[in-house]
Amino acid sequence: MRAVVLNCSLKPSPNTSNTQLLADVVLGELKGRGVAVSVHRLADLSIPPGVETDLGDGDDWPRVHADLLAAEILVVASPTWVGKPSSLAQRALERMDAMISETDDDGRPVAFNRVAGVVVTGNEDGAHHVIGEIAGGLGDIGYTIPGQAFTYWNMGPGPGPDYTDTDHGHEWAHDTAKTMAHVLHSTAKALASSPIPPRS
Repeated sequence: MRAVVLNCSLKPSPNTSNTQLLADVVLGELKGRGVAVSVHRLADLSIPPGVETDLGDGDDWPRVHADLLAAEILVVASPTWVGKPSSLAQRALERMDAMISETDDDGRPVAFNRVAGVVVTGNEDGAHHVIGEIAGGLGDIGYTIPGQAFTYWNMGPGPGPDYTDTDHGHEWAHDTAKTMAHVLHSTAKALASSPIPPRS
């Protein structure tokens, strides 16, 4: 089984990504269950705006798309900016919009029988809104979103320290991340053994 992470931090490498650090808790749990993991840090890639899978020369999205189709589990990890998902998270969903019209050999949307979850960080509130926006988009594309397939960390209303600057809330966020990994893996296994059939 394979999982792919879209890290939608606005900070390119080698800057520390708070979002990746929390996503790594989920990934550690998945790896412990035998899942192979790959990560795409979108700020390091050239991803033009659009709603097609391949926008031609210089577009890095096609290799991200190939990884999405090779994985049973997707984790979208986003910081919170002005109470919303990052612009890279929105761009990823826009590029994934092309998957709605892509079908497998049996005529099913290519995202069917794949599961997805959301990781959110931010030093202010808005995590539930970000989770809802991203999960809603993924469901529209065709992914199965299990219950409690999310984790988040923030300091509450108002500015404050980053995830890496404090231990506040880490225990809860990490425990929730373990639940997220558990439900993603369990649901992916269930879909593998009893997939959504083609519509009659």
